[in-house]
Amino acid sequence: MTKVNYRKFLGLAFPFGVLNKDLKLIFASNLLGSFGDGLFAFLLPVYATETLNASPVEVGILYAVVILVNAITLLAAGMIADRYDRKKIMIAGWVAWVPVPLIFSLAQNWVQMLPGMVLWGVWLGGPTSTAYIVTAADKNKLTLTFTAISSAWSFGYIFSPAIGGYLGGAVGMHIAFYAAFALYGSAALALTLISSQRAVGFAERVSEKGCSFLDLLRTRKLLKLSIFFALTMFIIMLFRPFISKFLADVRGYGVFEIGILGSVAFFGSAVLGILLGRTGDKWGRSRAFIISMILGSLSTVLLLIFNNFVTLTFTFFLMGGSFITWSLMSAIVGALAPESIRARWICVPQTIAMFSSFVAPYIGGVLYAYSQFYPFILAAAATMLLAYLATTSILEK
Repeated sequence: MTKVNYRKFLGLAFPFGVLNKDLKLIFASNLLGSFGDGLFAFLLPVYATETLNASPVEVGILYAVVILVNAITLLAAGMIADRYDRKKIMIAGWVAWVPVPLIFSLAQNWVQMLPGMVLWGVWLGGPTSTAYIVTAADKNKLTLTFTAISSAWSFGYIFSPAIGGYLGGAVGMHIAFYAAFALYGSAALALTLISSQRAVGFAERVSEKGCSFLDLLRTRKLLKLSIFFALTMFIIMLFRPFISKFLADVRGYGVFEIGILGSVAFFGSAVLGILLGRTGDKWGRSRAFIISMILGSLSTVLLLIFNNFVTLTFTFFLMGGSFITWSLMSAIVGALAPESIRARWICVPQTIAMFSSFVAPYIGGVLYAYSQFYPFILAAAATMLLAYLATTSILEK
C-alpha cells in the first residue's frame, strides 16, 4: 500500500486536501479562535446565571443582543465585501472580538456583559468569508470545503469546553477569559497571511439595476431560501443558549461535566460535519442539510429523556451534526451566488435569518422560565418539520 493510499485509508487526506494555502490559513485562524471561544462560550449561560445572577429571561436578552448585532453587521459586511478587500474585512471581524473575554471577566452583573455581547455579535466574517471561500474553492468540492473549514471550529471546541469547565470549577472563569483574549488575537494575526481578494466585475455589475438588498430579495429563489433559513435559525436560537443551563438546572451537572459534554458535541461536529460535507458533494447539499436537521431533532429528544452521562455523551455527539447548519446553508447559497456580487447575494438570507431570530433567545428564556422542557420540546418538533420541508425542492437549484 502506498503512502498516499494509506493516508486515504485513514481518512486524513480527503477533508483537507481540498484546501489551498489561503483556505488552510482560514482553517488555522478558525481553529485558534474557536479554541479560545470554546473556553467560555458553551459555559457562558451558566456563568451569567450562577456568577452574575442573571435570570433565564435576562440570559435570553443577552443572546438576543448578540443576534441583533449579527444581523446588522452581516448586512453591512454584505454591502462592502464585494467593494473592498475581503481579507481586511475578515481581519476586522476578529479584531472586534478580541476585547470580548476581558469585558466578561470584569463584569459584576449581567448588564455589564452587554458591551461584550455587542462586540461578540460583530460578524463581519459571515458573508465575507463565505464569498472568499466560494471564490477560492474547487467548485466540485464546495460543500466539503465549507464543512472542512467549519470543522476547524469543531476541532477547536473538542477540548476547550472541558478545559474551560475545569478552570471554572477549579480557579474560576477569569483564566479562561484571559486565554480566550490571547487566542482571539492570534486568530486575527493568522488572517494577515492570506491573499487579498476582491470581487471581479463588481463596478460594472452595480452600475446596473437589481443589485440592492431589496432587489436581490425579490429574486424568487433567494426569497425562498431566506424564509426557510430564517425559520431554521429561529428554532436553533430558541433553545441552543439554554442547553448548558438545562444540564445544570435539570440534570444537576457541574461546569466540568457540562464542559466535557460540550467537547463531545464539537467532536461530533468535526466528524459528522466532514462526513456530511462529503455527502453533500456526492448526493446533494439538501440531503446533507436534512440529515443535519434530523440529528438536531433526535439529539434534543434524547436530551429530554435521558440523564445517564454515558447516554448523554452519545446524545451530544449526535448533536454535533446539527452544529454545521450554518456551513451547509452557506454552501447552498454560495453556490448560487454570482461572482461580481457574491457577498451581497450571500448576505441577504444570512441577514434575514438573523433579524428574524434575534428575539428567539428571549422567547426561549420566557418558555424556559415556565418550564425548562418547553423550548426543547418545541425545537425538536419544529426541526423535524423543517427537515420534512427540506425534502421538497426548496433547497434545490
